[in-house]
Amino acid sequence: MASPDPHEHPTLARFRAEHARLGGTGRIVVLPDAVHTAALAAEALGCEVGAIANSLLFEAEGAPVLVLTSGAHRVDVAATAARIGVPALRRASPDFVRTHTGQVIGGVSPLGHPAPVPTYLDSWLRRHPVVWAAAGHPAAVFSTTTDELLALTGAVEIDVEA
Repeated sequence: MASPDPHEHPTLARFRAEHARLGGTGRIVVLPDAVHTAALAAEALGCEVGAIANSLLFEAEGAPVLVLTSGAHRVDVAATAARIGVPALRRASPDFVRTHTGQVIGGVSPLGHPAPVPTYLDSWLRRHPVVWAAAGHPAAVFSTTTDELLALTGAVEIDVEA
């Protein structure tokens, strides 16, 4: 196995190690600039915005909940909370995100968190044979399929819109 790159950002290195440990098969790509939005990521990768899997962390009664949603969707928090059986979902603060993922908003990966986070995946992502998600850093992404993303994360597939 290759030695870690001493110049690689620690969150990307942790992602890379976890991706390999779990048997991820997609490419990890480090872009020249941070891509904090699905639109910027899609433009940089030359794909549809719907093929970007946004990792959105929410707070449900003080506990983290990760929703992997298509960049073409907004999460309806009331409908999604009802579907997953929690009273309410609130957008997490930057500190909450960093505490529960070890990563910053704009670079939150679907995996490699300090502790397991209940994860839900937007069924809309199935419309794309390849999806892209953050790889632990705002300028890093990885390719995958919906089925592989479900397997890597243990996510439950749901609808996130009303």
